[in-house]
Amino acid sequence: MTGENIMAASKPDILIILNDDMGFSDIGCYGGEVETPNLDGLATGGLRYSQFYNTARCSPSRASLMTGLHPHQTGIGILTYDTGPEGYAGDLNRRCVTMAEVLREAGYGTYLSGKWHVAKNLREPTDSWPMQRGFDKFYGTIIGAGSFFYPNTLTRGNENIEHEARDDAEFFYTDAISDQAAAFIHEHHAASPDKPLFQYVTYTAPHWPLHAHDEDIAKYKGRFDAGWDRLREQRLERLVRAGIIDQSWMLTDRDPSQPAWENAEQKEWLLRCMEVYAAQIDRMDQGIGRILQALEETGRFENTLIIFLSDNGACAEDIPEGVDEKSLVEDLMIARAQTRDGRPVRLGNDPTIMPGAEDTYQSYGVAWANMSNTPFRLYKHWIHEGGIATPLIAHWPKGIAERGALRHVPGQLPDLMATVLEVSGARYPETFKGNVILPLEGVSLVKSFAEDHQRTEPLFWEHEGNAAVRVGNWKLVRNYPGAWELYDMQSDRTEMRDLAADNSERVKDMLALYEAWAKRCGVIPREKILEEMKKLGGNAFWEKEEEQG
Repeated sequence: MTGENIMAASKPDILIILNDDMGFSDIGCYGGEVETPNLDGLATGGLRYSQFYNTARCSPSRASLMTGLHPHQTGIGILTYDTGPEGYAGDLNRRCVTMAEVLREAGYGTYLSGKWHVAKNLREPTDSWPMQRGFDKFYGTIIGAGSFFYPNTLTRGNENIEHEARDDAEFFYTDAISDQAAAFIHEHHAASPDKPLFQYVTYTAPHWPLHAHDEDIAKYKGRFDAGWDRLREQRLERLVRAGIIDQSWMLTDRDPSQPAWENAEQKEWLLRCMEVYAAQIDRMDQGIGRILQALEETGRFENTLIIFLSDNGACAEDIPEGVDEKSLVEDLMIARAQTRDGRPVRLGNDPTIMPGAEDTYQSYGVAWANMSNTPFRLYKHWIHEGGIATPLIAHWPKGIAERGALRHVPGQLPDLMATVLEVSGARYPETFKGNVILPLEGVSLVKSFAEDHQRTEPLFWEHEGNAAVRVGNWKLVRNYPGAWELYDMQSDRTEMRDLAADNSERVKDMLALYEAWAKRCGVIPREKILEEMKKLGGNAFWEKEEEQG
């Protein structure tokens, strides 16, 4: 369907599903072992994109997706923590508008179920909270991570409702997100059957801590016993067969910090970590099925544009034994000291404690994250492909004619705002509520709904000094504070052959493009950010992450 035909049709409902810290190749339709029949069904009935990108970190990705800008322009260049008067505020500013704000102006009902994570104040409503940024209804968390059984900052509208999780023995956050999203669809349809719907569903799964139901974990017993080395090879084989990855691209080496599977210790614990991680994604997919069912039951499914993606690559962050409890529980508010029934939560990756239960708080580690990002290098935080490559599924029966096709055109998060504007007919404002709004940075994906094509516009990234610019098939990328590297993404998307030394003029030209973008978008030099963090006194947990990259 052409853009003109789309505009002539009735306004579609729009459903964006974002999950948290999941690798490129975890779900079934992208080569993974995790059972995701509902996402696989959307892929079979729609499109899969092989070269769509996020920003490599939770908060910046959400800010960019929601606003159509680069995260630095929105005030969220790192996380929702203030990095000082000369750093990023860590708070969604008023130089941007959200999808919810522009779509509500265009007559949409607007709903959010799940993680927000673009507001600095975690307890008191501010103008960067969902209800103040265009959503008619909100259920979810303001914070970026936490217990799936008893999350901090659980909120309905502007009201804290943590007590609802505390008092409900069956509460599980992934299920709550899904069930509330389905309920919003039914409520909206009952009240306004002819009014278009925008829904933003933002799971925390599979972000640590590793929390899951026993029955979901049991499904994956033995699924990963072959170990990360063989499973990475098998994933690549499936990706190549699916046409997502070119057979000429080399599989990246195992992370040099990790042993061969045959030499790994504590295998029982390691396998359990991956089994719980898989169970987290499985539970999310089950909930997505209930959301799709709600669309079917209300007759809205055929004219709903559904987009699914992840906010960054797989997460290799370790939660060390003996991690500072005060830091996680009181300062960052991403953990609980006790379970709902008063048992102490055992914080840290202790191999004598099997993850999954409410009284545990662990992550799955570098080697499994390396597998999750097959076939790419590095992880969340970095701008090499492992940090920024995301699966992206687009499904819209009335607007996308092809079924089960692939699209290889590159894209990134600001493109989603441009896409939503085109399909909805909403107007991106120059001013909003008395504030001058920065120009839209994205390029609509609507053209790619009908056919694959080449992208002429460059793509840019920066996070924690890690940075890149991509022009056509060329990508200039830096692992801060290292040197710039150059890769031909057509022949070597796994970034195995650095061509910078042989292409000095190309490097110079691309670096000039990057520097002009960084200046225009307010990217603060990493050295200056680190200075401001030191002035604030730092934080033991995040300082460790800084040391890791």
